[in-house]
Amino acid sequence: MSAKKGDTLCVFINGKKVTEEHADPETMLLSFLRERLRLTGTKSGCGGGGCGACTVMVSRYQPATRTIVHFSANACLMPLCQLHGAAVTTVEGIGSSKTRIHPVQERIAKAHGSQCGFCTPGMVMSMYALLRNNPQPTIEDITQSLAGNLCRCTGYRPIVDGCRTFCQEANCCQANGGTNCCLSAENSTKEPEEEKPQLFDKDEFLPLDPTQELIFPPELILMAEASNPQRLTFYGERMTWVSPISLEELVQLRTRHPGAPLVIGNTNIGPDIKFKGALHPLVISPSRVKDLFEVCQTPEGVWVGAGCSLTEVRFLLEKMVPQFPEEKTELFRALIQQLGNLGSQQIRNVASLGGNIVSAYPNSDLNPVLAAGSCKVSVVSSEEKREVPLNQAFFVGFGKTILKPEEVIVSVFIPFSRKGEFVRALRQAPRKEASFATVTTGMRVYFSKDSRMVQDVSIYFGGMGPTTVHATKTCKGIMGRPWDEETLSRAYGVLLDELVLPPSAPGGKVDFRRSLTLSLLFKFNLDVLQKLKEMSVITDELPEKLLPLPRDIHPSLQEFQHVPKNQSDQDPVGRPMMHRSAISHATGEAVYCDDIPRVDGELFLVLVTSSRAHAKITGLDVSEALQLPGVVDVITAKDIPGKKARAMFGYEEELLAMNEVSCVGQMVCAVVADTKLHAKRGAAAIKISYEDLPDPVFTIEDAVEKSSFFEPLRMIERGNVTEALKTVDGVYEGEIRIGGQEHFYMETQSMLAVPVGEEMELNVYVSTQWPTLMQVAIAETLDIQYNRVTCHVKRLGGAFGGKVIKTSILASITSVAAWKTNRAVRCVLERGEDMLITGGRHPVLGKYKVGFMNDGRIVAADFQYYVNAGCAVDESVLVSEKILLHLDNTYNIPNLRGRSATCRTNLPSNTAFRGFGVPQSLLVVENMVNDVAMVLGRPAYQIREINMYKGPSVTHYKFEFSPENLLHCWEECKLRSEYSVRLRAVDQFNQLNRWKKRGMSIIPIKHGIAFAEGFLNQAAALVHIYKDGSVLVTHGGTEMGQGIHTKMQQVTSRELGIPTTKIYISETSTGTVPNSCLSGASFGTDANGMAVKNACEILYQRLEPIRLKNPKGSWESWVQEAFLDKISLSATGFFRGKDLYMDWDKMEGQPYFYFTYGVCCSEVELDCLTGDYRTVRTDIVFDIGRSLNPSVDIGQIEGAFTQGLGLYTLEELKFSPSGFLYTRGPSQYKIPAVCDMPLQFNVYLLPDSDNPHAIYSSKGIGEPALFLGSSVFFAIKDAVAAARSDSGLAGPFSLDSPATPEKACLACASPFIQKIPASRSGSFKPWALNI
Repeated sequence: MSAKKGDTLCVFINGKKVTEEHADPETMLLSFLRERLRLTGTKSGCGGGGCGACTVMVSRYQPATRTIVHFSANACLMPLCQLHGAAVTTVEGIGSSKTRIHPVQERIAKAHGSQCGFCTPGMVMSMYALLRNNPQPTIEDITQSLAGNLCRCTGYRPIVDGCRTFCQEANCCQANGGTNCCLSAENSTKEPEEEKPQLFDKDEFLPLDPTQELIFPPELILMAEASNPQRLTFYGERMTWVSPISLEELVQLRTRHPGAPLVIGNTNIGPDIKFKGALHPLVISPSRVKDLFEVCQTPEGVWVGAGCSLTEVRFLLEKMVPQFPEEKTELFRALIQQLGNLGSQQIRNVASLGGNIVSAYPNSDLNPVLAAGSCKVSVVSSEEKREVPLNQAFFVGFGKTILKPEEVIVSVFIPFSRKGEFVRALRQAPRKEASFATVTTGMRVYFSKDSRMVQDVSIYFGGMGPTTVHATKTCKGIMGRPWDEETLSRAYGVLLDELVLPPSAPGGKVDFRRSLTLSLLFKFNLDVLQKLKEMSVITDELPEKLLPLPRDIHPSLQEFQHVPKNQSDQDPVGRPMMHRSAISHATGEAVYCDDIPRVDGELFLVLVTSSRAHAKITGLDVSEALQLPGVVDVITAKDIPGKKARAMFGYEEELLAMNEVSCVGQMVCAVVADTKLHAKRGAAAIKISYEDLPDPVFTIEDAVEKSSFFEPLRMIERGNVTEALKTVDGVYEGEIRIGGQEHFYMETQSMLAVPVGEEMELNVYVSTQWPTLMQVAIAETLDIQYNRVTCHVKRLGGAFGGKVIKTSILASITSVAAWKTNRAVRCVLERGEDMLITGGRHPVLGKYKVGFMNDGRIVAADFQYYVNAGCAVDESVLVSEKILLHLDNTYNIPNLRGRSATCRTNLPSNTAFRGFGVPQSLLVVENMVNDVAMVLGRPAYQIREINMYKGPSVTHYKFEFSPENLLHCWEECKLRSEYSVRLRAVDQFNQLNRWKKRGMSIIPIKHGIAFAEGFLNQAAALVHIYKDGSVLVTHGGTEMGQGIHTKMQQVTSRELGIPTTKIYISETSTGTVPNSCLSGASFGTDANGMAVKNACEILYQRLEPIRLKNPKGSWESWVQEAFLDKISLSATGFFRGKDLYMDWDKMEGQPYFYFTYGVCCSEVELDCLTGDYRTVRTDIVFDIGRSLNPSVDIGQIEGAFTQGLGLYTLEELKFSPSGFLYTRGPSQYKIPAVCDMPLQFNVYLLPDSDNPHAIYSSKGIGEPALFLGSSVFFAIKDAVAAARSDSGLAGPFSLDSPATPEKACLACASPFIQKIPASRSGSFKPWALNI
């Protein structure tokens, strides 16, 4: 807190006035809400405006128009000081379970749009802000307002379906999750059939009543209309914030402090301060200077205030377009299009036009269009007022413009276009929405009257150098010539020579970026030719018209079976029951680890990690850190009283590095301080000196060359592969790489260790999948008995395998800090730290040699897998084993051999991730099948069909099973997806289109359920019945979004015959259920369900005599009676699980209980010029036995599929040549967003299926569907093959995973790709390693 007294900040939050005497400019709204006001509904997901978890609504009064504007914003980037005079609404302010819930909250919850619930408050607020501005939105409005909100659990379909009920079109029966629309002709003639069950009933929803919303505080209107507003100043610990009133005052401030940044949206300065440690002693906020927000129309165009937000600019241009003839608004329309793609709605609502221009990012989306369109800026300083054209000379370098430091941009001039002038904005980005562009361009051409002679042309690119660049020579080559094939062919050559990127250019993707400059110019050319033809300037036969990729979301089907007719109405098993915490998720009342209130004297822990990949630690200097305000202590390995390392598979992983580091991001020590900010500054002040060790190992190739492996290396074989390969008609050898994947659970690693204060007792609250492992690790680290540590888990904001091993190390370090200081210590990783430290899915290189007959039968296959484990063994050996156990997928290959090697490298240790090796294993297998099909020139689905298991079958590890349901799924999926009809339609589409192709694929899976390590399949539960008849259930499973608590509630309800409203599940704790096993392997419900069932059966048995005595009595009366009869109303349930095992020496065993089967068909449309694609339709048929809860199970299938779609087509981890992770947040690492959802997403649960091996005949479902995301990968590969055949290329080709736009585009081998000269590898140091 500063000693100087600044102004008092006044802001209204949820209708209540909040005044702050000492507002610190470094405080963001998010930390103010969570820490000062204890409003923890608003979540912290990334801290950089990239995930939307912290979305709130900001409302302001505009005195000029006397209107109130509402907009969504990211609280993590919104400085508190910027909110003087504003009203903020958070998720708590719109409704709660104590008062009434808001229709948005209700619909997202009841449509099953919440799983782990961590992203839900942000989703709710984005939708709420949209409805405040537009109570009857279109589906397009909804997807746009949700584009900046990420969800890692659901796959988005149920969120969109819930929100869609607010649309006008929602009255159509299909939008209600219905299958048969009354409009479709075929249904009108059929006999009325039994109505299909629905996941939710729209008619039950509360109506949206805009009159019930919070009113805007009248006090703020009076404040805004006050005649003499004053300059505001706020003093913080290290920063001063000044908010001037007039332009004159702003110019004076700027003259005195030319280095002080101007902040309006904080979307540029904010991330710089947070992620790059930038410090600005003075910040000037011109958001109250009216001159910066004025709009003035002239006959030549429009002047737009530089302070206007990008949303306002877009709205203004959209309003102007219909008022003028089309020829005058070419530039306006190009800008509108680009403004729709730039950032997310939350970012556009606050980011300013002037800020976007002056930050001069190399891949800015607006600058190339503004420059190509001959825009100019009006700038002012104390010396002069001048107009500066936005052209080549304006952008002088990375983040630098020609403007003087003291100058301020006041407004931007956007001119009208002329007759015969065309302007286009084109871009390519790693993800279709809310993503920085890879290459972006603005192009303008002006023709002489009624001719194709080019009078003027201007082409600017972003993403092709350190700044926005002008293709000067290319433009010169086009100017004064006719716009025809000859001119353009010459232009491509000039452009290629003019815009050169060195092979090691920052950002990588060099060949792709260079090809995009040509492709985007070609797209512009097609567009211009189309226009000239429409104007009858030319009569030539044109190449195809390039339409954008489809984007309309269609209603989807979710089909499941009715419960049996004789099932009691009170029995919830098999019914689509809402997640038991969904309403709490949607209101922000659900408590996650970091929402637990601060304990008195609590400290915050921040880790200090290694900056070297392979080095000796020669010195650790903590003296400077200990001098800093608020820092209490530094924890090093020397402070650990017990075990300093965790042992696994005969290898040890140190908690804190002592003498040597083996990856960038390895934990060396930790700083504890009174606040997070002080702990971060302390961590930054710690000095570690290193001595680099020679030859770090990063890639699989490095590891193989140096024989750097974790033992044991595994092998499995059936038949005789070597002999069989001699007898076949054809042999093919191939390989495929699969990149790693970051878990990106929305809630980062979080924990709180609280010493009880006596006898070494410790309570630990931690976000983990395995509470018992935390208890064991902490006790062994502190050298105390397990019974002194109680570990509590309320819920997790997602986990996916990533909250087990690394979490136990983090929890141990946090507990050491709590033990040493004897104070509560909290540790919550920031997104970047989490991604750096915790590792993810294993990258894999799979090689294969396959022998086949001409009729398509695969007779022999030999696989070699290399798994990049990172620097510690973790669970990598088990992952390698599971890879080999799934080697057959669904195919009966008589001679099959697999080997796997776990590579030890100097990267952060990789760990368990949903699917646990199966997604990597099966991609290699299916790629092999695809290659066989391509060699034989046959459709891949036929090769799959020929080789599938049929009749009683045996796996390669001698496990007997029946593939009957697998074959049912396959046939059903072909039928439901209209496979053969659509296959013909795809062929027809591809014949008609040269630059767009469609592809389709159908992929099966057989996934083993349970742990191959038999002891992990046990589970226990504790059930208490209280005297009022209410029931408390605890079990060993943790709730991480998969709905395990909901299903346990359903099991209890059925077994005790009572409604679910009487059953509560509070938390998972080592104090109630000891020695639990981890929640994972899709086995949580199977094991814990049986344990809960066992406990309930015991209790029900105990009540038997009382029930017989009083059969008509109520449940409550029986319980009361039992208590008076001294009958115990508490029972422990236990489930042993089967003794599963795998004998690797004999190469046989029973590692699984049973198999879950599924088949997925996906169709994509691919833009061959940019590599962009859309998943047009996905149909999934899954055999999950009898679903315990169809809404939860369908949610798991959709969510896993979407995570798989991310793995195989989108998500790319990038490491520097020195082993440092570049992709440390949502701005660099792209997980699927709403825009990646299949436009039609149908899920069918296989009817009439039974599974005698699990509770109530259900099946485990958490992991299997993830691999089905590969159907999109193979559909892209199919589309690429069609594009290659147009270029005269046939046969198998290489396409590694993920099939990003870059890889897909390069694989298409279009004429533009072929023009790019290849860089010789070895002649340069690449920007990123190929992991």
